[in-house]
Amino acid sequence: MKDRSPIQSSKQTYRRLLHYVYPYRVHLLAGTIFGIVFGASHIGLIQSFRSIISNFFNNTDLTLHGALVIAAMLPLFGFIWGLGGFFSKYLVGWVGERVVMDLRIQTFSQIQRFSLDYFTHHKIGELISRTTNDTMMVQRAVSNVLVDLVREPFTLVAMVFYIIWTNPRLAMISLIAFPICILPAAIFGRRVRRLSKEGQEKLAELVSIIQENIMGIRIVKAFCTEDRERDRFLNRAQSVFRRAVKISIAQNMLEPIVVLIAMGSLSIVFLYAWKVGMAIDELIAFAAMLFVMYQPVKKLSRIHLQIQQCSSSADRIFEILDAGVCEKDTVNAIELADPIREIMLKNICFQYDDTPVLKNINLTVRAGDCIALVGSSGAGKTTLMNLIPRFYDLNTGQLLINGKDITSLSIQSLRQQIGLVTQETILFNDTVANTIAYAKPDVTHEKIIEAAKMAQAHEFIMDMPDGYDTKIGDRGLRLSGGQRQRLSIARAILADRPVLLLDEATSALDTHSERCVQAALDELMKNRTVIMIAHRLSTIKKANRIMILSEGSIVEEGTHEELMNRGGHYKYLYDL
Repeated sequence: MKDRSPIQSSKQTYRRLLHYVYPYRVHLLAGTIFGIVFGASHIGLIQSFRSIISNFFNNTDLTLHGALVIAAMLPLFGFIWGLGGFFSKYLVGWVGERVVMDLRIQTFSQIQRFSLDYFTHHKIGELISRTTNDTMMVQRAVSNVLVDLVREPFTLVAMVFYIIWTNPRLAMISLIAFPICILPAAIFGRRVRRLSKEGQEKLAELVSIIQENIMGIRIVKAFCTEDRERDRFLNRAQSVFRRAVKISIAQNMLEPIVVLIAMGSLSIVFLYAWKVGMAIDELIAFAAMLFVMYQPVKKLSRIHLQIQQCSSSADRIFEILDAGVCEKDTVNAIELADPIREIMLKNICFQYDDTPVLKNINLTVRAGDCIALVGSSGAGKTTLMNLIPRFYDLNTGQLLINGKDITSLSIQSLRQQIGLVTQETILFNDTVANTIAYAKPDVTHEKIIEAAKMAQAHEFIMDMPDGYDTKIGDRGLRLSGGQRQRLSIARAILADRPVLLLDEATSALDTHSERCVQAALDELMKNRTVIMIAHRLSTIKKANRIMILSEGSIVEEGTHEELMNRGGHYKYLYDL
């Protein structure tokens, strides 16, 4: 297949954008009608102005009544001009804003469907930039282009019709220059598209730097690297600035070129009028029509540049919408209606890109089992746990839930049976109550308090200024590490899922809190299937099976007593 040319690409991209306009065609049609009114009102304005000059200064028989009637025509058509201009711009601007809102919602929804693997290969800042900055660029172009398209052509047609009707020969002379106005737009259009794409990419890098810096601000300050981070930001900011300046040059050069052509054409008109002895009122009216006519020409010639600039941003948005890396249910996926009774991993291998992480894993977990995964960092414990809720799909092997292949089950019904507490505590900027009730937003306040008490969180929550209505801040930064972890555990307790995945669930707790939370977890784990990861081996002594992972393989398996008696990997880790 041949690559599309930039012009073909921008046209196809903009045509795709227009599909988002179709649901709001009534607003667009109304805006177009007002655009016609706006364009036609120019004829009334100029004709009224010509009548005033002709009658007020050349007609000695004009009565007061006649003068008032003629004078009233100018504000009347001025009102019609303002009415048409306002509503055409407002209605079309509304469509542009609505299209961008739809694009943002669709882009964000698409990001929610991406697999975790997608986020390991793409910068978060770039996704933020595409959802905000690129859609903003599209909004400007869609609104501006549509406004010009529903207003300026009618103004141009009305003026062309009027000057041909008043003086056909002079009209032909003045219209010769119009095709020349199109050439600058064609010349600068390709350059604007290329620079816009590069500029948006650099802006995405800038957003990534900001996002990384704010999230890692403690590390930046701890290692005194503020100046280095500032220089890194400065370098990207200068790149964005340079491309913005180049785009501005290309866009702003168009108007003076068009004005130069227009002034040349107007000079020819004046020379012709002097030669044939045209009346002053006719000449003024004709010059005014040309002036009004060149405004839509100037704006319509700029549309090409706006489409080119918009297309580069739209392409980046459509790259997300078209990405084929979403989590998808297989055809005819079935709902997992029954509680999970058995999880079986058969000959499972998994790798990130070309790096093997799990090798030939065989494991069976039955309802009520408490399985502990132990091993040094990088052994594959968290990856193995991430396969169960299908955060990642297998490379080879089978993962069976109640005897059914995990890929044959709907993802949502699978995850609705799995609770999760991670080592990295993820909390959203909301109230304490809403944070605990994240999985069950309609639960009663009493249930929230009960879950908090089980997680040993109720006491410190009540010490907060607003209790359960206290905002915890971005990522829970207003809380200590132990408090954040206890809220995370309370969230999992309230979710009340048959299967619990505990990834270093007590790692951020002090000894007293750890004991209290462990007691709550012991109660919670009754009659449930639990898979846990812990570096503190004291927390997994009660597990009925302990799996020791090393370099992606299960090297030992047994109870705490059995593994201690063997004197192998487990005893070595325990002694450490």
